[in-house]
Amino acid sequence: MLDRRRITITILCVALIESMVFAQAARTPYSSFGIGEYFGPAMVHNQGMAGVGISNPQYWFLNNQNPALLPFNTLTVFEAGYIGEVRKVKGNESEERNGNGNLNYLALGVPVKPGRWSSSGGLMPYTNVNYKIEYLSSVVGSASDTIVVLETGSGGINEVFWSNGVRINKDFSLGLKASYLFSSIDNDYTNTLLSSDQISQYEVTLNEKQYYSDFTFTAGAAFNKDSITRNNYKINIGAVYTFKSNIRTTFSQQFERSNSFGVVDTLVISKDQITQSVFPPGFGVGASFGKGEYWLIGADFVYLDYLQFQDFQGQNPGTQAAWKASLGGEFTPNPNSVSSYFNRVTYRTGVSLENYPYLINGEAVRDFGINFGFSLPVSRISSIDMAFKFGTRGDVAKNTIEESYFKIYLGVTFNDQWFIKRRFD
Repeated sequence: MLDRRRITITILCVALIESMVFAQAARTPYSSFGIGEYFGPAMVHNQGMAGVGISNPQYWFLNNQNPALLPFNTLTVFEAGYIGEVRKVKGNESEERNGNGNLNYLALGVPVKPGRWSSSGGLMPYTNVNYKIEYLSSVVGSASDTIVVLETGSGGINEVFWSNGVRINKDFSLGLKASYLFSSIDNDYTNTLLSSDQISQYEVTLNEKQYYSDFTFTAGAAFNKDSITRNNYKINIGAVYTFKSNIRTTFSQQFERSNSFGVVDTLVISKDQITQSVFPPGFGVGASFGKGEYWLIGADFVYLDYLQFQDFQGQNPGTQAAWKASLGGEFTPNPNSVSSYFNRVTYRTGVSLENYPYLINGEAVRDFGINFGFSLPVSRISSIDMAFKFGTRGDVAKNTIEESYFKIYLGVTFNDQWFIKRRFD
């Protein structure tokens, strides 16, 4: 049985890694700013509660939001997740619908010393860039000529992480997460002159590529108090801090002139120029209250000091501080029920409000989302996890662009006893 489960995990790893290489999230103009759109560290079971997870311990799931809570995983845990989304992007005079899917995460947690020290590692996207913007612009110095400008972007940054959590005493624990960020972002800016007297139509494209490769670190702390009353209620408080990081960035830039037959000539401006991008510090705090495996309610607040962000050119392109507030909960009618399967299902819901780090037309961009989800028990301690999110981002009147979206998260969680030394043959 254990070998079959390990084979299943291996197949899932290969399939999901392939999906990360060849798939992207849905197209959104908002991913054209900075280093793209953040995915966030929340896993599927957290997404069902609008991302709440900084304070609440997870016995059967990994906690990727606060490494200090890893000691609660006394079994080996493997998790894999996938995200699919559909967006409707609306402007003043146009509207577009698109959708796509991508790997959400692969993660494995192992208890080094059960109940005292646990470690986890995994792979997940850090940011995503996928946009296409087309508009008309006048030619400087000409009253009659017009050009078509096409801006496109693709790629994003991936993250490989290793986390460790240690229980200091019965109530307090500390943790540290190290992440290696890598991968590239490609941006193309194409100009086409609209003129009826041209014999051959030419396009001039500026290609920019940034490749990121460096480390960033997150520290966490947690307080968890059991049995504060005779009803076995539990109170949890957690905090995380992400350190400011200077990320190595390799930058290349070139011009291309092309027509219907292909590229005519190329001018390399810079090639593999090494510089740095500054990723800003941030912190998160959370509190939750619940009763054993029956129910829990919690709230998180995350703040990112994007005023300290600098791109590879040392510039801060009109940003502000970013934050997200989330409120959510989960409920399991009877986790020990043998007569009803649905009494063992965990149901979740939550709401969130997010302030993005960039300004559009001098106005802040807000995102409001409503989440819900559930975990379906498989075997005794494993599960299939699902979550859904309906949300809106931006406002046509204030930000020129407004998005409404629907996201679906699908995950699998395996719990088992690995690396246990046999006492009997």
